[in-house]
Amino acid sequence: MQLETYISDLLYRYECVTVPNFGAFLSQRVPATVHESTNAFYPPKKQLSFNEQIQTNDGLLANYIADAEKIPFEAATLKISKRVKSLKSSLIEGETLSLQNIGDLKLNSEGKIEFNPSYHLNYLTDAFGLSQLVSPAVTREVYKEEAETIEKVIPLTITPEKRKTKSYFKYAAIALIALTIGGFGASKYYVDSVATHNQIAQEEANNQLENKIQEATFVISNPLPAATLNVSKQSGNYHIVAGAFRVEENCDKKVAQLKQEGFKARKIGVNKYGLHQVAYASFNDRNEALRELNSIRNNNNDAAWLLVKDLN
Repeated sequence: MQLETYISDLLYRYECVTVPNFGAFLSQRVPATVHESTNAFYPPKKQLSFNEQIQTNDGLLANYIADAEKIPFEAATLKISKRVKSLKSSLIEGETLSLQNIGDLKLNSEGKIEFNPSYHLNYLTDAFGLSQLVSPAVTREVYKEEAETIEKVIPLTITPEKRKTKSYFKYAAIALIALTIGGFGASKYYVDSVATHNQIAQEEANNQLENKIQEATFVISNPLPAATLNVSKQSGNYHIVAGAFRVEENCDKKVAQLKQEGFKARKIGVNKYGLHQVAYASFNDRNEALRELNSIRNNNNDAAWLLVKDLN
């Protein structure tokens, strides 16, 4: 029995998954982070840990296995017990247990279990579709500081010769003011003329548009017959996710593309971050969903994943 597969499924929905008489795998939400030296932005995620002290059977894992494999609860508990004995035996022999998409377990020198989490999967479903982003550093040019530095090195001075030429600047300034006033008058006349022209042109265009609308007629002589479609509604708690999109139009295009490829694709709602999720198909039976997921990963999309959620 691939115990890690069932544990992985439950970690998407629960923060604590206990393996009776062995320990508990815990998940804690970690917010988005920024690495100051590399300018890398990391999306929010669930960080995994392991607590050897929590070993009481809460029934979560056994119930899930019993429901998935269609066996009694007691039989599922017995299967877990046999698997735990095998895991403990391997740890005592010094082996490192690698649980797929969860992490590695081994005994340290004190006989305690050490856990190194895996980062291949982000168990925070709200962050699906978000990846690491590296942004170039923002550089700012401080012109004010440069100007102050130049003023300190080269101070401004007024010599007697420069004072004598001050009267010439006064007359030049008067002439410039006169020219400016005349320029403003001419500029205002030009702007008013342009505004009048634009208004006339707009009115002519509106009149032409109204004439064309009045001339146009719409005749429907042969109405089309009503179309009857038989649509089968998909149902199930197991959804094979193909992707998530910020723009709903892109989501609809993805659904259409997958349907052309033969999948029973559909939209399965919007997550917390406003991303529109698309599923290849939905299933009531978990094993059937896993078989289809493996086929899709091998032939179509190795990034597809299984979402366990009731959308009906």
